[in-house]
Amino acid sequence: MTDSFDFGGEIVWRPSPADVERAHLTAFMRQYHLRDFAELMQKSTTDVAWFSEAVLNYLDIRFYEPYQTVVDLSGGIQFPRWCVGGKMNIVHNCLDKYQSSAVSQQTALVWEGEEGAVRRLTYRELYEKVNQTANALRALGLGKGDAIGLYMPMTPEIVIALLAIAKIGAVILPLFSGYGPGAIVSRLADGGAKALFAADGSFRRGKAIEMKSIADEAAAQLPNLKHMIVLRRTGQPVPMQAGRDFWWHELVEKQSTESATEKTDAEDPLMVIYTSGTTGKPKGALHTHCGFPVKAAQDMAFGTDVHTGDSIYWMTDMGWMMGPWLVFGALILGATLVLYDGAPDYPTPARLWQVTERHHVSQLGVSPTLIRALIPHGDEPFRGCDLSALRCFASTGEPWNPEPWKWLFERVGQSSRPIINYSGGTEISGGIVMGNPLLPLKPCAFSAPCPGMAADVVDESGQPVRNAVGELVIRAPWIGMTRGFWHDNARYLDAYWSRWPNVWVHGDFAAIDADGLWYILGRSDDTLKIAGKRLGPAEVESVMVAHPAIVEAAAIGVPDAVKGMALVVFVVANRNPQAPLEQIRAELRQMLIEEMGKALAPKKILFVSDLPKTRNAKVMRRMIRAAYLGQELGDTSSLVNPEAVEEVRRAR
Repeated sequence: MTDSFDFGGEIVWRPSPADVERAHLTAFMRQYHLRDFAELMQKSTTDVAWFSEAVLNYLDIRFYEPYQTVVDLSGGIQFPRWCVGGKMNIVHNCLDKYQSSAVSQQTALVWEGEEGAVRRLTYRELYEKVNQTANALRALGLGKGDAIGLYMPMTPEIVIALLAIAKIGAVILPLFSGYGPGAIVSRLADGGAKALFAADGSFRRGKAIEMKSIADEAAAQLPNLKHMIVLRRTGQPVPMQAGRDFWWHELVEKQSTESATEKTDAEDPLMVIYTSGTTGKPKGALHTHCGFPVKAAQDMAFGTDVHTGDSIYWMTDMGWMMGPWLVFGALILGATLVLYDGAPDYPTPARLWQVTERHHVSQLGVSPTLIRALIPHGDEPFRGCDLSALRCFASTGEPWNPEPWKWLFERVGQSSRPIINYSGGTEISGGIVMGNPLLPLKPCAFSAPCPGMAADVVDESGQPVRNAVGELVIRAPWIGMTRGFWHDNARYLDAYWSRWPNVWVHGDFAAIDADGLWYILGRSDDTLKIAGKRLGPAEVESVMVAHPAIVEAAAIGVPDAVKGMALVVFVVANRNPQAPLEQIRAELRQMLIEEMGKALAPKKILFVSDLPKTRNAKVMRRMIRAAYLGQELGDTSSLVNPEAVEEVRRAR
């Protein structure tokens, strides 16, 4: 874990004076008389109470009844209590407080469907639709503390439903729109869901994909689920169960547009987001009204620098934390959130850039996986679009490889738009490390930890290391941290707090270079140790995708009698490789030897048509390794393409 680190390269972007002057970070530091970013980091991580209160004030988070203490650590660093005694509801801060101001007439949400339909809602219109939906839920007997699932495509209604659940003090259970019945059942059963928002279907690559039958199959196994509200999205015929199922347009749209917002405790449950574990059932990260949304808005303000009037679009699904992150962050900041429901390269590879142009997107969130998939289409798709409104890219999901990063930055971004790299997790409510508009960038790097995040990189004994690969840890609490796992705090403590006393171990390998820039190098349980050398998969994969014929790669370590561990690499070639695969395989092998040394010569390089990924574009290396070795896969419910696992088995 302390092998020397050599990833970075030269600084390629520096903020302009205009970038610095415009930045939320600049305004925040001036408000609190901080000289520079270094002083902000020092104060925000050593005085957690001061920083948390400063952020609440800066974001104008309003309370019905004020809190007595911003943070209470009497239960230990693992279980802090925030905004103790305060009464608030995050929907009041997203919608209600704007209704007597000019913001009510600004655009809150823009939606585009794959079929070309477009809808826009002002803050006033969104407020009224959320009120109607809250009244519909109350008419069904639902209220504070009841868990309600979301299983819908990315339409305006999923945002409306999410906010309506929070408005009545109920608990949001977001689900990936691509889940099968088993994944839905495990999450809704664990959460004790009483109701579910669903849809007849969704559109994908010009086809109507049916969803209602999946919801029905799951509901049949959930005796506590009493109600299903169904959105008519595609118009395909679906069965409706009398007494349980209600069409959205029949139940919701007849309700009054006025509705009281539940005055919840600041620490009342807001949302449980389930993430897949390496083994066992999914983990339900518990979040509260004064937690997840505040951290989301803080990162959106300080990292991507979203202001009132900006339009932020992130390629996501509501079942991934970036979906609720987008909704809460944008609305707290008075900005416009952009949704697109469909494939980002349909009917042409220009679709992503067309959406960006049409809706004047100023901050565009992508994943490295998506960019790698777009590169083979060349420059023409984006060069035909006016991207002048776009100020920055943002990315999360997977570590970058240098070549795709440079393509996005240099070709699409014309070397003038930064890529705000962002890494954290569902349990974080956002980022541990992130780019920002004040600090310079190198390819694939993060500028620094997010303000308030006492992040560090440590060796195997827990001591800080620099310019070397180590374990990513956090040494102080933050307002967005999960309040534990739903009904399973022993698992929460074991997952994050069991290695060193009072230190959160995140499970990622990271490094800080000589210039102070940060890098995330993948999950620490994906680590390779070959011929005594420890390295992250990203190092190997970056060499592979530098070959013009290769779109994606995944490196795993397998048992070896001589080396202890041998390297096996799975690669995805582009659609029309210019050379035979055997020739490409030989070239890849030679490239790896030249770059990494003979000791890291791969045991095998195997071609597949796709790599197993979650819907948030993370490559599941642990599943690739398990499939290759013929082992149990663990929880596969988050995979968007389970057929890719079977291809790995066959490739073996």
